[in-house]
Amino acid sequence: MAEFSAEVFQNEFLSDGGTDVHAIVSVTCTGAGTAGAVGVAPGASATADAGGTGQVAEIVAVDTSGSMQGRNMEAAKHAAAVAVDQIPDGTLFAIIGGSHVATRIFPYPNARVPMVAMEPGARAEAKRAISTMSASGGTAISTWLRLADDLFATVPAAQKHLILLTDGKNESEPSMHLDRMIEDVTGHFQCDARGVGDRWVVGELRKISTALLGTVDLIARPEDIAEDFAALVRKSMARGVASVDLRVWAPQGSQVLFVKQVAPEVDDLTSRRTEVNPLTSGFPTGAWADETRDYHVAVRVAAKPVGSEQLAARVQVAVGGEVQASGLVKAKWSDDSTLTARISPEVAHYTGQAELASAIQEGLAAKAAGDEATATVKLGRAVQLAAETGNDEATSRLRKIVEVENEEEGTVRLKRNTAKLDEMALDTASTKTTRVRRA
Repeated sequence: MAEFSAEVFQNEFLSDGGTDVHAIVSVTCTGAGTAGAVGVAPGASATADAGGTGQVAEIVAVDTSGSMQGRNMEAAKHAAAVAVDQIPDGTLFAIIGGSHVATRIFPYPNARVPMVAMEPGARAEAKRAISTMSASGGTAISTWLRLADDLFATVPAAQKHLILLTDGKNESEPSMHLDRMIEDVTGHFQCDARGVGDRWVVGELRKISTALLGTVDLIARPEDIAEDFAALVRKSMARGVASVDLRVWAPQGSQVLFVKQVAPEVDDLTSRRTEVNPLTSGFPTGAWADETRDYHVAVRVAAKPVGSEQLAARVQVAVGGEVQASGLVKAKWSDDSTLTARISPEVAHYTGQAELASAIQEGLAAKAAGDEATATVKLGRAVQLAAETGNDEATSRLRKIVEVENEEEGTVRLKRNTAKLDEMALDTASTKTTRVRRA
């Protein structure tokens, strides 16, 4: 049985007239177990009457557009086969080939069942089907998401996960089609998106992964796809808790300014808000393994006289509608500047990490647009923030893009003729954070 705990870090003292309360809530899950495949016997069809809320469904969607011709296609086929080997027996699964249209590779298109439960025979047949994939056509990722959503909709799985791989731009449809499809499927399944090589667009895949509670990353070399796919499937199968909500209660008359995941990655949850009751907001966080995630919660309350105290927020962890853990965010008004001027180390650290992610992304966007002045300022600020927050990985990646003259002041010069893969690696890793160092 999974257990959750929540710990709050904040400076609860506000100056006279102060209204904004910031806290870092660290949530830990232990005993999550592994993702179950309850209710479907190996070899059985995955139909709506298969039963069992513990079921897990996994889909692998591989780009089969013409740009994948050659090494990328062969590596992707090998990776898909490796992923199939990592899917445990009993797990519902399917394979999709994606170009300007989406095709169900396995179960075969003429099969009467949309997804099947993994077992040795299905595994071997899926690999045989994968080996027949070939590259042709354009790229319309909205069709891949639509087919995945349609397949997932046929099964009763509590946990649904898609791995999506592409090597190119979404060039065979208007961008609004992809945006609309992302909106349509949000909340239906989680998606980890991967781009291989340097011809895909980080922003496109980030839109998908952010909305669908997943990750985006660069696979620089085709030969690395298999290892990445295998790791993604193992990570998915380690998530023994299918769905967790972070709930924030705030008193009447207050305002929840934002809720952001700040570790292990920056992910703004604010726009995903659902109403639990008039004073409580729910924010979906997806499936969990044994892990710790940190959240930055900001609430604006009405100012009160010096000496007053109040509960600014109650942050709860809910699984299946049942609250498993909670933490209290407090506010105390004081005229003692030694108390009110203190900044919580946790809040300061993660505020810097979130700004770091924005500075990197904005700096790279300015560089791509030819605005070298803005790019230099933004990436210089990123160098400064990476040093201040101890993000050595970001510092290392930034040094491939800029010459650092003064790290503490953020004085840099743009390098000429930087490798596009280095810029993409910096962009995709920009949201990955380091944890605050606690004594």
